[in-house]
Amino acid sequence: MLLTVFLALIFCVAITLMMFAAVALVQDKKLFSSAPKEAQDAVIPRTEELFYGAKIIGWTLIIMSFLMILGVGVISVWDGFRSGFTFWQFFLRFILIFEIYKMYDMICFDYFLLMKFHFFQFYFPELKTVYSGRKYGYNIKSQLLKALLIFPAACALAAWICTVIQSQLA
Repeated sequence: MLLTVFLALIFCVAITLMMFAAVALVQDKKLFSSAPKEAQDAVIPRTEELFYGAKIIGWTLIIMSFLMILGVGVISVWDGFRSGFTFWQFFLRFILIFEIYKMYDMICFDYFLLMKFHFFQFYFPELKTVYSGRKYGYNIKSQLLKALLIFPAACALAAWICTVIQSQLA
């Protein structure tokens, strides 16, 4: 259980690093595909770097983030195989990692960074009008759909695949 919580924290750190690199350093409109449609439409493409080398540093951090996320997945599965996890143990591990991430995303990114601290609006001032008057950043229905339906279904599928592979290895 301690490893699962640690992996969830690493997952959150990796997502945070990726978000900061994308927003503050790379500033490519294509990286904002998860933002609401009205925010995507409002973002003005940036042609100049924030400073010399910002995009290279940003892409390096994004690649490091992907590798961290991949590492979380590999360690989650490998430790489960090593420990002889059942379907429910794999499922619990996966769902905890994703639900901790989703809570972190909704609280830290959508509420604090977007609505309270205006982090995104600092780098993309054109977003101020999109988010003015809102009490919450992104579509809460979409966020809850992921947290309550999509993530559990994906975790169940992943847990089933892991148990099938584990039974083949035994």
